[in-house]
Amino acid sequence: MEEHFVWVTTRRIQPGTLEDVERAWRPATRPQGMRRAFAYWSEEGDEITGVSFWDSKEACDSWRASESELRRRAAMAPYVVAEREDFCRGRELGIPGGTPD
Repeated sequence: MEEHFVWVTTRRIQPGTLEDVERAWRPATRPQGMRRAFAYWSEEGDEITGVSFWDSKEACDSWRASESELRRRAAMAPYVVAEREDFCRGRELGIPGGTPD
């Protein structure tokens, strides 16, 4: 099975700032080594989780240390109350019954 390299960040944000965070969150250009990225919001709109898939841990670390990422985080900072992040490795689960597509 193919191994995935994933960066997950969950941010609790100030109420009513979801659209502001979403605008600030998008990088100006596609980070080198990023394969895909997803964003998930809580029903209340006060928590947002980003999940990005990378070619390698080194590619993710390189982006995280970049000037572009520092600017992106600074743009989000006024809206963020708390943040939790982690780099993970894993693979797709084999779920009985095929794919849901």
